[in-house]
Amino acid sequence: MRVWSSEHVFGHPWDTVIKAAMRKYPNPMNPSVVGVDVLERSVDSRGRLHSHRLLSTEWGLPGLVRAILGTSRTLTYIREHSIVDPVGKKMELCSTNITLTNWVSVSERLVYTPHPEDPGRTVLTQEAVITVKGISLGSYLESLMANTISSNAKKGWAAIEWIIENAERALS
Repeated sequence: MRVWSSEHVFGHPWDTVIKAAMRKYPNPMNPSVVGVDVLERSVDSRGRLHSHRLLSTEWGLPGLVRAILGTSRTLTYIREHSIVDPVGKKMELCSTNITLTNWVSVSERLVYTPHPEDPGRTVLTQEAVITVKGISLGSYLESLMANTISSNAKKGWAAIEWIIENAERALS
């Protein structure tokens, strides 16, 4: 098992970042996400928005990884659940893969909150737990996947900035 974590600060207020995060896909920074389906969306008695989504991703796994996993499959699915609390100004998003779970499990948690010292900025904390099961070179694969998650996180931050920038251009 390998744990990856990160913190990123956006130079935008929480409301702006959350609106962009909810519209994150598709984006040109991470074309591997090829589909997003909203399975369920509701507002609870406390005014929090709950969303369950299914993400379809095309990762194009390297040949060595496909050989280790014993699969040629590259289309994978991820289950995502998010809770947006507009009163408490917190968005929590949890996702986990539902494809290839016999070999690999990736559970990711993202939390968006206003910066404690500057309400014009937003803090994103991310954590991913990667577990490779029953495969030789499991530690190598966990490390490779942590590097990929780190790279994709940076693309995700850039995508949110891109969405914000394009939304502001559309309004002006």
